[in-house]
Amino acid sequence: MNKMDLIAAVAESTDLSRAKASEVVDAVFGAIEGALKQQEEVRLVGFGTFTTAKREASTGRNPRTGEEMAIPASTTVRFKAGKGLKDAVN
Repeated sequence: MNKMDLIAAVAESTDLSRAKASEVVDAVFGAIEGALKQQEEVRLVGFGTFTTAKREASTGRNPRTGEEMAIPASTTVRFKAGKGLKDAVN
């Protein structure tokens, strides 16, 4: 499922137009992104939790040349599925 499929599913299940459903989906994604940018946890009970994690700088190797290279520190997003989502998938 891609974003357009999600918008179509939301529009169908809520009797909204596709344009309005698109705004809703974009607003939800924007709210999650905004919270994560502020290092906040996003917990959707029954679905899962989005958190940020910091990765330390490290050194790696270029697989082609074997040359060492510096990997800069970064922040990444982690998702842990909630019980409701796990049960729905199993």
